[in-house]
Amino acid sequence: MEAAIILVFVIGYLAITLEHSIKIDKLIPALVMMAICWALIAFGLDSFTQWFDSGKHALLENFGALGYDEKTHYMEETLLHHLGKTSEILVFLLGAMTIVEIIDYFDGFSTIKDFIKTKKKTKILWIFAILAFILSAIIDNLTATIVLVSILQKIVKEKEIRLWYAGLIVIAANAGGAWSPIGDVTTTMLWIGKKVTSGHLFGYLFIPSLICMVLPTFIASFLPVFKGELEVEEQVEQKKSKYSSMMLYLGLGAIAFVPVFKMITHLPPYVGMMLSLGIVAIFAEVLSNSKFSITQLPSNESDAHASHSPVHHSLSKIELPSILFFLGILMAVAALESLGILFGFAISLQEIMPMLGTELHGKGVSDLVILLLGVASAVIDNVPLVAASLGMFSEPLDDELWHFIAYAAGTGGSMLIIGSAAGVVAMGMEKIDFFWYLKKIAWLALIGFLAGAAAFMVTRTLF
Repeated sequence: MEAAIILVFVIGYLAITLEHSIKIDKLIPALVMMAICWALIAFGLDSFTQWFDSGKHALLENFGALGYDEKTHYMEETLLHHLGKTSEILVFLLGAMTIVEIIDYFDGFSTIKDFIKTKKKTKILWIFAILAFILSAIIDNLTATIVLVSILQKIVKEKEIRLWYAGLIVIAANAGGAWSPIGDVTTTMLWIGKKVTSGHLFGYLFIPSLICMVLPTFIASFLPVFKGELEVEEQVEQKKSKYSSMMLYLGLGAIAFVPVFKMITHLPPYVGMMLSLGIVAIFAEVLSNSKFSITQLPSNESDAHASHSPVHHSLSKIELPSILFFLGILMAVAALESLGILFGFAISLQEIMPMLGTELHGKGVSDLVILLLGVASAVIDNVPLVAASLGMFSEPLDDELWHFIAYAAGTGGSMLIIGSAAGVVAMGMEKIDFFWYLKKIAWLALIGFLAGAAAFMVTRTLF
């Protein structure tokens, strides 16, 4: 039965990786894979001889000798445990996404566009790279990429030049997301999973992430495509909300407040995110002067702002497929963890791989393993890779292993356009060709990734 579960996971994983080829959204195989894996566990429960206790991070003793009812009890408890941990991440993301949509409701991101006054290509490149690095740490790399590519489309009219800018934005956004507990889904998973703290995450990864962004941007600034000035068309100034700047700073500040709230109260991050969402929503409702009506639907998109409260409108705009994808993939990985498959794989890995690289704390997990995980995250989704690592390794809070995983999984995906959420959304918005990115941008991302990894190996000695 274990072989059947692994086979289902592998087939589902391939379907997720090849979503652009098979034309099926990755959330569908993720949900199907999750349901079938747990169904097979339920059907074959009586035949399993081992079970993994996530709380103690160890295999249960004498699980095979237990009766069917006792095994069922353990399965239900484990399923509920993993659903609770997964829900913490999903509720957190829902809150963050809603705040970002409320900012957009008030045209808050147009304030960022007003900062860009120059026409020089290299200056614009650095402005976008720095904005991507900072914004992704606050509103996550996916949202930062959407915002900046949208602004880019209004500033840079030539398609070929815009593709280059978009590629560098992806690298910078992924680098910026790695050092913040709310900057990337995988880093958020490690933070909520109590593997890293925000202070140590910044200490370990800020400099490596900064190098990962700066070096590719510096090299790109010497390329012919970024020489000279842009031909800027005069834009008709669109009327924007008078509260746009206020809501931008309020929303970004509310999201940035979440780690502070966790540090003060020691409550899970999603509680702080709900508080931040509530505060932003109060200001949005008061400033919009619109009445909430869940039954009155707009006749078309242009009526949405007039008919709905900002909160209702923003909730209708969030990326729900991404939330369902995370639910499916995290619960599917939890199925493999519960059977002890990931634990067994980790033991084998620790016995085989140390000879190939420098050991971390002498525990047998080599630097090469983590670097390979980063490269793998460019080929396949980094969410299940990090989810698997949570089940494989038992290092304590703020061990350098977790910080290296956060860096590698967060920035390694930049090497392919399909390797990160930021890359996929940029690919969709700009119709970036996979092989164009591989030829033009991947080498820059690889240089940044390796340089940042080398910097991490130096900075970790300071802690």
